[in-house]
Amino acid sequence: MKSAKIHLETLGCPLCMQKIEAAVKKLDGIDKESVEAIYHTSIIKLKFDECKISLGDIEGTINSMGFEVNKMQIT
Repeated sequence: MKSAKIHLETLGCPLCMQKIEAAVKKLDGIDKESVEAIYHTSIIKLKFDECKISLGDIEGTINSMGFEVNKMQIT
């Protein structure tokens, strides 16, 4: 498992972060217990299995919901 921080463009409400968090948790290869969306910093922290999913796949899910990823980093 690798850890990552995904920095999002500024969001309009905490509900948006909850929706993104729920969608990311549904993805195969995500450690569901590790997903944490932090509204006041627009960051999502998570752990993922790089053999099952890539950061690009996660970004694609977020983008498909109408949100934009600013930066992603493996921590």
